[in-house]
Amino acid sequence: MIPLTTPFNAEKIRALKVGDEVLISGIVFTGRDAVHKYLHEGGELPAEVELENGLIYHCGPVVMKGADGGWTVTAAGPTTSIREEPYQADIIRRFGLRGVIGKGGMGDRTLEACREHGCVYLHAIGGAAQVLAECVKSVRAVYMLEQFGSPEAIWELEVVDFPAVVTMDSHGHSLHQEVFAASQAALLERV
Repeated sequence: MIPLTTPFNAEKIRALKVGDEVLISGIVFTGRDAVHKYLHEGGELPAEVELENGLIYHCGPVVMKGADGGWTVTAAGPTTSIREEPYQADIIRRFGLRGVIGKGGMGDRTLEACREHGCVYLHAIGGAAQVLAECVKSVRAVYMLEQFGSPEAIWELEVVDFPAVVTMDSHGHSLHQEVFAASQAALLERV
């Protein structure tokens, strides 16, 4: 497992290859459909949300508010990333992202943006939302909660040893494309 700590640098991200297993520590910002569409259409982030050299997690965490007013994440599984394909490449370029976490992979536009700008797509394990929540050590803040609602808000999470696998690297390689091509070839052999 390769340890990664946010903020990332280009050299460390460019050294990653498809198949590398990583443990992420530091600050992670969540962002789903509403945030991606808003940013793609020219929306601005709150000043406190610093995505440059950081990463965005395709996640709508389940968060409970405590009696003290603080937040606790009880589930933090990835959501399906392909829904963000119309927006992700532009957001990588505009905000200087070095990583995107989600599940299921993304398409050609995102892969090209990763290659051009030194970014990787990291696959988190679907169905392990409660286990991944254990990696969230604190909720530092929430942004745009009133505008988008809890699952679509931007949650600023402090994580320790969050596990993921590099499935799209900054060299134009995509494990998702490789699996698809192998599946197509196997299917054609059966026909």
